[in-house]
Amino acid sequence: MLNNLRPLLTKILEPLASRLNMNPNIFTIISPFIAIISAYFFAGGNLLVGALFILLSGFLDVVDGAVARYHNRTSPFGAFLDSTMDRFADAIIFIGIIFGGYCHWFVGILAIHSSITVSYVRARAESQGIECNIGIAERAVRLIILILAAAIASIFNSNIIFTYCIYILVILSYFTVAQRVLHVFKSLNSQAVQRRRL
Repeated sequence: MLNNLRPLLTKILEPLASRLNMNPNIFTIISPFIAIISAYFFAGGNLLVGALFILLSGFLDVVDGAVARYHNRTSPFGAFLDSTMDRFADAIIFIGIIFGGYCHWFVGILAIHSSITVSYVRARAESQGIECNIGIAERAVRLIILILAAAIASIFNSNIIFTYCIYILVILSYFTVAQRVLHVFKSLNSQAVQRRRL
């Protein structure tokens, strides 16, 4: 959904990436530790600061890719590490939200499960040679929704806004899983038809 903004984002980050001639994996590893700080503030009931640290974690997650591309340091391990750290960050943020009492623990578990499943489906699809970056709620969209909801809830001093947002995120995430599964099903069927014609 946000792929159309990627060229613009790359152009914006290029000046910063040009000054950061270092191993991009450093930023990748730092990002989940920032997510832990975010989880800590959510657990303590501070929505606004929790949201700010999600924003910082997401920013570092974008910077690592920009640095890797600018300095031609992209690697299979870097992509693997980035994906792994993203899953860790997603889970730890929701754990903090559960401890903060912003949603029922079962809903929080569904939020973790759905976000991980969205990424898992894409990884499995790409292992089959199918590009699968489609879906209404890819990771960047989910984080933006979470940040905005936390900020709005903090401004209006209404935790229920944030709680409803988590319910919406769970629904959107599972809907994205369905979108990706359907996309893979159609792609594999299309490939099978082409092979039979040959």
